[in-house]
Amino acid sequence: MARRVVQGAMAALIAALAPVAMAAPAAGAAAPAFDLPGDTGRISLDAYKGKVVYVDFWASWCGPCRKSFPWMNSLQQRYGGQGLQVVAINVDARRGDAADFLAKVPAAFAIAYDQAGATPRAYGIKGMPSSALVGRDGKLLWLHAGFNEADEAALDAQIKAALQLQ
Repeated sequence: MARRVVQGAMAALIAALAPVAMAAPAAGAAAPAFDLPGDTGRISLDAYKGKVVYVDFWASWCGPCRKSFPWMNSLQQRYGGQGLQVVAINVDARRGDAADFLAKVPAAFAIAYDQAGATPRAYGIKGMPSSALVGRDGKLLWLHAGFNEADEAALDAQIKAALQLQ
């Protein structure tokens, strides 16, 4: 029963995003700006100018998101001092669903909320989780769909390169 509810919610979100999803911006283009509510105030991409920003799009019903959060906590801890900021944008229709998720899978990075889904549409996101890496100059370096543990090393290497740590 719960699996059907989650699958139904996922299908509804994908169906809602699909007809209005914009084309993904190209690497090297200015990353789409956002200014969203967060747990500690407004979260805006412009506020992180000069940092490398790992933008993650997630939802409470997303199984791979549960696995990505510990990895993103580790990223923030390891590279925050070198100029990385992780920002995870939740797309749940109900903020309470996100709060329940975060009570079980805490985040040591910035959490923003986009119930209307405008930000994932601007990034051309088609599924959860998806991520974008924004360079210090505000330009999009890459987009990545999905998350699994096999991706961690390659993503980590790309983040280190953007931070110029290699």
